[in-house]
Amino acid sequence: MALSIDKIVQVAPVIPVMVVERLEDAVPLAQALYNGGLKVLEITLRTPVALDAIRAMVDALPDDAVIGAGTIVTPDDLKKAVEAGSTFLVSPGTTAELIEAAKASDVPLLPGIATPSEAMNLLAHGFTHMKFFPAESAGGVSMVKSIGGPLPQITFCPTGGINLAKAPEYLSLPNVACVGGTWMAPKNLIAEKRWDEIEKLAREAAQLER
Repeated sequence: MALSIDKIVQVAPVIPVMVVERLEDAVPLAQALYNGGLKVLEITLRTPVALDAIRAMVDALPDDAVIGAGTIVTPDDLKKAVEAGSTFLVSPGTTAELIEAAKASDVPLLPGIATPSEAMNLLAHGFTHMKFFPAESAGGVSMVKSIGGPLPQITFCPTGGINLAKAPEYLSLPNVACVGGTWMAPKNLIAEKRWDEIEKLAREAAQLER
């Protein structure tokens, strides 16, 4: 499913940020989140099975699921994530090399920023949609709101320390399209394969208003 980043961030109010430790958990986890209404899924490249997890999810889920890779740090990460079938990419920050690799790729990148200077640099390279990370540690709602004053042309997906209770305040901002979070797929529920409970948490997140 080929979508631009501006369309992807509008699919659901929350993008689950997943750390998949065991490959066997990848598909049931993704299905639980998808069934709960969260159709955009980010798999972080933080574990040895992450790329295989992306491949498995792409093969198993319906065509309207949007499967992407997070923790893109280097051009090589980008290349491997695209080869695994990722349809979008997310980075915690940027380097000059990563920006150039992203501009040369057909797969869109949601690059991470934490300051106005970083945002302005990416804007100069043509990026208008960015991840604000680590959201809570970097100033939270007030910081995102403040950046929106001088830089209203940028749309954010804040991620980092956000939960169900904090998400609505971010989503109420005009420069926020969605938020990223891990709360609907906690490690203990994944380890215990409690997919029904994860689906319930996903449904709560999918019903957030923006």
